[in-house]
Amino acid sequence: MAPSPLIPRRRTTLLVVHCSATGPDSDIGCQDITAWHLKRGWAAVGYHYVIRRDGTLEAGRPEGSIGAHVAGHNATSIGVCLVGGLDAAGQPACNYTEAQMASLRRVLGELHGRYPAARIVGHRDLSPDGNGDGVISPNEYLKACPCFDVGEWLAANPLG
Repeated sequence: MAPSPLIPRRRTTLLVVHCSATGPDSDIGCQDITAWHLKRGWAAVGYHYVIRRDGTLEAGRPEGSIGAHVAGHNATSIGVCLVGGLDAAGQPACNYTEAQMASLRRVLGELHGRYPAARIVGHRDLSPDGNGDGVISPNEYLKACPCFDVGEWLAANPLG
């Protein structure tokens, strides 16, 4: 069975930061992640952009297409994936390079310029409520991705 074709996104309400959940020495890129996602039966890489360890920004799924990166929000979001996010023991870690963070700031600034009403969040910020009380607090995130608080990072690194 062939994967379904890509579908255009009608609106953009979220810019979502992800990690590849790979170790600090793993130098992968969009081509590698595409292969993983194709093996899962997806039509293409799920992310719109991938930022390699050296800060290189690689285009993934076409920006105008619905992504496959955050359940329940794909139809209205753009996904940006930082390579890394796990330490040598396989545990969540904010181990991104300065070059990656500079590229993240740059691409989010460009995207926010095109989609000024979009909220910028981390994947974990869209996790379901862990205890069902209607409030998602950091100790009940079901996902660690992208392994840092995007809101705090943005407060310290305004887009501009």
